[in-house]
Amino acid sequence: GMPNTSGLVNRRNVIATSDATVVSRLKQAGAIPLGVTNCSELCMWFESSNKVYGRTNNPYDLQRIVGGSSAACSVIGVGSDIGGSIRMPAFFNGVFGHKPTTGVVPNDGQFPNAQGVRTSFLCTGPMCRYAEDLELMLRVMAGPGASKLKLNEKVSLEKIKFHCMDHDGGSIFVSPVDKEILQAQKKVVEHLESELGVQVRRVAIHKMKYSFQIWSAMMSSKDSDGQEAQLFSDLLGDHGKPVWPLWELMKWLVGMSSHTLPAIALGLTEKLMKLNPAGNAKLVSMGKSLQEEMEALLGPDGVLLYPSHPTTAPRHHSPICMPFNFAYTAIFNVLGLPVTQCPLGLSSEGLPLGIQLVAASYNDHLTLAVARHLEKAFGGWVLPGKV
Repeated sequence: GMPNTSGLVNRRNVIATSDATVVSRLKQAGAIPLGVTNCSELCMWFESSNKVYGRTNNPYDLQRIVGGSSAACSVIGVGSDIGGSIRMPAFFNGVFGHKPTTGVVPNDGQFPNAQGVRTSFLCTGPMCRYAEDLELMLRVMAGPGASKLKLNEKVSLEKIKFHCMDHDGGSIFVSPVDKEILQAQKKVVEHLESELGVQVRRVAIHKMKYSFQIWSAMMSSKDSDGQEAQLFSDLLGDHGKPVWPLWELMKWLVGMSSHTLPAIALGLTEKLMKLNPAGNAKLVSMGKSLQEEMEALLGPDGVLLYPSHPTTAPRHHSPICMPFNFAYTAIFNVLGLPVTQCPLGLSSEGLPLGIQLVAASYNDHLTLAVARHLEKAFGGWVLPGKV
């Protein structure tokens, strides 16, 4: 009964005829849906702006973006994440967000849904003002699959092996990490060491420098059955005529396209990626090697501290100048690891700070426990306007 446009003009009259599985489960558990919130065109850009509903403004500064979807307008919310669309809005809006281990929470019922190899990267999960609600929502959303996530295991924070990485190693495609974000992460390290008596080990994982390239190559790779990844340009033509990205760019330049520039650019980038199959294969191999390295590093009791994004919430339109900054979240989609975004107060400009907590597959219980601890230590969600 609610709009299901995904920000696409040709879908402006599409109304959902059924609930997604996770929504159905939440309603059965007593949740009351308030509505669906705005997103970027086809959910594939980190500014929530489209030609159906316009743009969404950040509650901490109306001149800034919210991060691909809308967060913090309710106590709990549901998001989907193939490149960071749970964690970026959670970070930019100062709330908690959790991307579960891949394949546990069902993705069916959303548009667009993943096909082919991308079914291994798309995750549906909770966004919450309060850390304690993440686990409750996750149990309901995962249904029978919740048992895989060890949520009943008691976590001894003192026994967790903490690792810390301040940045991706200096990718030329991504902005340097802001000083205040680095400072907030440093405070987390100091707190963990002083309060828990643990030693946080600094790590430098070389392949993280190629996060954007690895994500892009793995997103456009074939699945185990040899099926090609669905083209984004095909999705742009949903409920309408086929879309040719280069032609749409020409139309956009004269104000005649019904699509947003980021969506057109993504369609063009996708075409270019197909021109270098050998390079893509090498990057896919690097991604699989990185996945093995991360699983070995984290093991059954490890948590990695890593920036949620290199900057605080950017100003409207500015992401087009640094379009690959989402690589800080996206890399964990193709690695299949569980990640919790945890708020860490506000910057000097009054914008939310935060950190990603990463664990090995099916160790969601570790990052959720650390998030609850850091909420008590750093204050968690801060009401917008309350400075």
